[in-house]
Amino acid sequence: MSGSGTGGPAGSTTGSAAGGSTGSTAGSAAGGPTGSPAGTGDARRAALRRAAVKRAAGLVAAAVGLAVVCTALGLWQWHRHGTRSAAIAVVEANFGADPVPLADVLGSAGDPLPAAEEWRPVRVTGRYDAEAAVLLRNRPAGGQVGFHQLVPLVVASGDGSSAVLVVDRGWVPDEASAADARTPAGDVEVVVRLRPDEPASRRGAPAGQVQAIAVRQVLAAGGAGDLPAYAAYGAMVSEDPAGTGRLGPLPQPSTDPGSHLSYALQWWTFALGSLVGFSVMARRELVDADDEGIPDGGPADGRPADEAAPQVPPKAPRRRRMPSAEDEEDALIDAQLRPAR
Repeated sequence: MSGSGTGGPAGSTTGSAAGGSTGSTAGSAAGGPTGSPAGTGDARRAALRRAAVKRAAGLVAAAVGLAVVCTALGLWQWHRHGTRSAAIAVVEANFGADPVPLADVLGSAGDPLPAAEEWRPVRVTGRYDAEAAVLLRNRPAGGQVGFHQLVPLVVASGDGSSAVLVVDRGWVPDEASAADARTPAGDVEVVVRLRPDEPASRRGAPAGQVQAIAVRQVLAAGGAGDLPAYAAYGAMVSEDPAGTGRLGPLPQPSTDPGSHLSYALQWWTFALGSLVGFSVMARRELVDADDEGIPDGGPADGRPADEAAPQVPPKAPRRRRMPSAEDEEDALIDAQLRPAR
């Protein structure tokens, strides 16, 4: 009776209290703190990932935009290279060619000069209108500023009509030299290289001078604006008979292709480089975002390493036990029994 009464209720109460308290405490300790850091780490990683995706998308957009601009500039330079190459090909084909009659290139006054016929030498016979001569301003030669002497050449056609071809006779250093360079009188046979009519200039010029070889402006400045004229002018090669005075030679056309091709290649290199460089930067943004959520040596759930595992307090150093009286007595007896050496 005594054992039963004492053991039953006490054991039950003790077991219940111990078990319930222990289970509740263990469950609370294991469940609550364990779930919260993992959720916080996942949210942090998701936020970092979203921000990295936005930055990466911006870098890709910038790369595409820059590549488009660089590609367009490269195409522009490529087009300029093609235009320049075509002009050089015309010069090389026509500049040293044999002269042909003017009518073979320009059928009648007012016809535009075909692009493929620029710099074509032609032979033409006519009379200079010396009274209508003008000077072309600001045309340097050999590093020296001077003038070109422009004189209308009246060309008669087979049907009795006539038209004017403006002839650029050559370069003079000043107006006095131009006055000395007189045209031959009467009929003259000239060989000229045909050049297209230049756009009219809006800049003013003194009387008897022009700023561009625009045929109508040249004739108007010389007082011969009412005559029909060819829509081109001729750069003189030779004339027979020759005039008086001394005229400097006209500059030859340049056949330098320029730097358009190299510029085009550079722009296209920039376009490719922007795509590669910005793509690498965008990829690094995404990789760094994944790495930022996991500290070095930390767990995959994003928790700091000091929260990932319970802290184990370091073991206290063992304190040396002082010998008791019995230990001292035993040691003394052992020393007496040990044989002497």
